[in-house]
Amino acid sequence: MLAVVTSAALLGVDAHPVQVEVNTGEVGDAKTYIVGLPDAAVKESVDRVQAALSNSGFRPPKTRATVNLAPGNIRKEGPMYDLPIALGMLVSTRQLGDESIHDTLRKYLIAGELSLGGATRPVRGGLAMAILARKLGLEGVLLPPASAEEAALVEGVHVYPVRSLDEAVRFLHGEISLEPMAPSHSPFRQPPPEGLRVDFAEVKGQHAVRRAVEIAVAGGHNLLMIGPPGSGKSMIAKRIPTIMPEPGLDEFLEILAVHSAAGTSLNGENRYFQRPFRAPHHTISDVGLIGGGAHPGPGEISLAHHGVLFLDELPEFRRSTLEVMRQPLEDGNVTISRSAAKVTLPASIMLVAAMNPTPSGYTEKDGRRAGASQAQIERYRSRISGPLLDRIDIHIEAPALTFEELRSATPGESSAAIRERVDAARERQTARFSSRHHGQSPCNARMSHAQIRKHCGIAKEQGDLLQQAMEELKLSARAYDRILKVARTIADLASSDAIETPHLLEAIQYRSLDRQLFY
Repeated sequence: MLAVVTSAALLGVDAHPVQVEVNTGEVGDAKTYIVGLPDAAVKESVDRVQAALSNSGFRPPKTRATVNLAPGNIRKEGPMYDLPIALGMLVSTRQLGDESIHDTLRKYLIAGELSLGGATRPVRGGLAMAILARKLGLEGVLLPPASAEEAALVEGVHVYPVRSLDEAVRFLHGEISLEPMAPSHSPFRQPPPEGLRVDFAEVKGQHAVRRAVEIAVAGGHNLLMIGPPGSGKSMIAKRIPTIMPEPGLDEFLEILAVHSAAGTSLNGENRYFQRPFRAPHHTISDVGLIGGGAHPGPGEISLAHHGVLFLDELPEFRRSTLEVMRQPLEDGNVTISRSAAKVTLPASIMLVAAMNPTPSGYTEKDGRRAGASQAQIERYRSRISGPLLDRIDIHIEAPALTFEELRSATPGESSAAIRERVDAARERQTARFSSRHHGQSPCNARMSHAQIRKHCGIAKEQGDLLQQAMEELKLSARAYDRILKVARTIADLASSDAIETPHLLEAIQYRSLDRQLFY
């Protein structure tokens, strides 16, 4: 008898429909064969499913069985097909209801790994599967509880958490009823607990850096902090998400879709309603940063989508690794082509980088010798290419803290206070770009050339001032646009409709490190 169960396959961050066809009663050896381009984990499901069936009180097939995962041109990966294969075997061997069970199965998309005892284990991509089920017009999805918690955020489809094969069978057979998981019960709708929260009030001193960070977040600009060890660069970077605008539900679903496809949403530290903060080590590979692999999946730059990608010790990253970021920083997405597939992954990030001014971390201004020759220092700084540096809007120096700043008991300005100003500036940008075409971003950092001409107009005297700075600092044409975008953000923070001379001067100041440190 033939049984068909609807499941899904992940390609990038999207789910594609897969029909799990199970046919038993065939003449031949009593073995189970899986076809349809399965990987090793899918092939191993035969042993898991047979043990789960036996330990759940059911009978594994006694005849030859064929499991076809259609369509056959999409690679099937992971243990997510255990549950649909097991249910298909039960239907095919007539252990799960009569002919009417086929109509019931057509209503649901089903996925889940099975333990040998029949309990379900979470699988990645739960959110994408719920979105696919809604697109296909299905009534709901059956998923392990941990996967159901993220899938429950998708409106318009019922998400049923099933804890075991036996529970899934009894639900489909009508012996028990399960309540669909409510979005409000999902931990992804809850803020992080108090013990995991950080605040800018904990940062001492560094008023210039705090100002630069506020501007960067208000306009969505990339930021580079340069200073000696212990100046607070990493501490500040970790607190940047706390002053970013709270993500909307659609925006958060985009964030969660990437993490769900990568499997990181199943980790405890990623199961809260918050923007992502990713800080990969400088030994990361190109694929680890950008994404890819034989079957393309998201890398760190996509896992930081709508959040912060923090690269500490920037010159220590391999140059080739840094250079592959140039296109994603411009376009907000990354396209990966492999023989198996071509996928486009979201990568709309705020890049925050930190570095020491010299290989030793210190300069004469810190009262300590650099410990390297001028040639060594220049070689260290030149690891960051000019084209990449051009894509970082704001460069700010983070000097060593004084003893008075360290011993001060006065807290700094809180994240909540900074966030109020950031939200006000973002509201001005949202109103400005409310009539934008599809694909354009409502923050200043992603303005097109046409929008720069429209919204970043400056007077002749200001133009002469900017020209002088460009010539003296030997800045590129891309840096020219960046200065105007930053100036527009500074004006937004000041609630000014026009870019004034002080706004322009402050924006130019954030490019002055180009020549001083790198040319």
